[in-house]
Amino acid sequence: MVSSEIEVVSSSTSNSQQNPNEPSAPVSIHDVFSASAYGDLEKLKQFVELDGVSLSIPDANGYFALQWASLNNFPHVVQYIIEHGGNVNATDNTQQTALHWTAVRGAIPAADVLLQNGARVEAADVNGYRAVHVAAQYGQTAFLNHIVVRYGAECDVPDSEGRSPLHWAAYKGYPDTVRLLLFRDASQERQDKDGCTPLHWAAIRGNVEAGTVLVHAGTKRELMVKDKAGFTPAQLASDKGHRHFALFLSNAQRVHRNFCADKIFGGKVNVGYAPILFSYIVILVIIFINSILVAPSLTKVTAMVGLWGWTAVSLAVGALIMFYRCSSKDPGYIRRPGDLGDHKDSEDPLLNIDLNNSPMWTGNWSQLCPTCKIIRPVRSKHCPTCKRCVEQFDHHCPWISNCVGKRNKRDFFVFVILAMLTSSIGAIVTVQRMWNGVPTGQTWIKFMVVHHPGAVVFLLFDTIPVIVAATLTITQASQICRNITTNELANRSRYDYLHGPDGRFRNPYNHGCQKNCSDFIVQGYADDEIAWPSLQ
Repeated sequence: MVSSEIEVVSSSTSNSQQNPNEPSAPVSIHDVFSASAYGDLEKLKQFVELDGVSLSIPDANGYFALQWASLNNFPHVVQYIIEHGGNVNATDNTQQTALHWTAVRGAIPAADVLLQNGARVEAADVNGYRAVHVAAQYGQTAFLNHIVVRYGAECDVPDSEGRSPLHWAAYKGYPDTVRLLLFRDASQERQDKDGCTPLHWAAIRGNVEAGTVLVHAGTKRELMVKDKAGFTPAQLASDKGHRHFALFLSNAQRVHRNFCADKIFGGKVNVGYAPILFSYIVILVIIFINSILVAPSLTKVTAMVGLWGWTAVSLAVGALIMFYRCSSKDPGYIRRPGDLGDHKDSEDPLLNIDLNNSPMWTGNWSQLCPTCKIIRPVRSKHCPTCKRCVEQFDHHCPWISNCVGKRNKRDFFVFVILAMLTSSIGAIVTVQRMWNGVPTGQTWIKFMVVHHPGAVVFLLFDTIPVIVAATLTITQASQICRNITTNELANRSRYDYLHGPDGRFRNPYNHGCQKNCSDFIVQGYADDEIAWPSLQ
């Protein structure tokens, strides 16, 4: 699919990239082309200044010395060639320029020299490939971003077959490049001459990660587009034998909806199951009071039983309050351009950021959110349900109809603790009341089912929150002690910052149980500062 000439050039010069752990092999520099390819400026000067060799003539294959120096990223050699007759826009037999060759290996310094000396950033070869297409084909994300930001390269231009850089990045399976192109508003709906969208091309190769980025950043419309053969991306993935990807796309078609309801304080969020859970708790409390605490047919309530019983009711009220708080509270949405009436910044968010020394940017392109158009902190994540990026994203909980993140995790944890205590105390009080309410000689279970069905119903339905709340309490407490989120644990293999130099799992944010817990209790969240020098 990619230009064969570029692939041949890339492989023919692979020996010039020596392994630093191996002794360098002697190379034969016999003309300006080999001198340029290996970056030997002194030999190049000898050929040009002493022997009078021209730098504007191609070799036997039609390639120029400038292309070889550009491919292997020797900016000083590139500058010398340009100053001594090299044409920055000279094309080989496939109409590729030196700038095309810099895109193969992401040679940014060499590209800068070319572009500053008049190279055409939109030069196209016989296939309609521009430098942006080549960069996307080889996953050179930083290079692609550089020529778009600094030199105004068009990142959504189609080639001769109607395929944009996004098509190529999706086909080759480069999720970071896909993310950058979407961040820069590349169209997911563009169809090539075969009617294929970028998602179709991801489906052809079964590139799950690239396809996932496309699905989460897109709408249901892209999932339903058919190519000229009548296939949707899901059908195409199934036809090519990529069953897991086909299943993912099929599920996305079913759940990629946006049922919204007005929030009490304004805005819109997915309704989820919060009304069901709220009603469930209220109904259980009513049954507990009527069938357990004030049931006239049971034995008289003692002072101790009454104390624990009404304690359970009080805790249930507290749980409902915390339920409302964690459901309605901002979980840590990261501010987007245009929020609160702000105007979108005219300056490119990636223009002046220091990729090597920034408190937010870590060199990880997954920090770009193509939907919110922001550079997000490392531990944040875009929630496809809420359509927002959430700081210290833990998980999206449909039962509270909200995400759990930096600003509401403490409320959520208190809620599950109160739910566990309420349901546990309620179960204990119910068992005690039922046990003492059975007359001598009667079968316990049969008597309660016949004479006190409300108590039996409560005990059965109270078992579910006991198990769920206890499980959540234990898991959340464990994560709080280690300062790690549910999302990070579930996806630790995907996050580079959770791996040490040896590739093994390490949590750089673990400051020890005592500090993690104290920060969480006082602030509501633990800090994102890296625990140097020891990683836990």
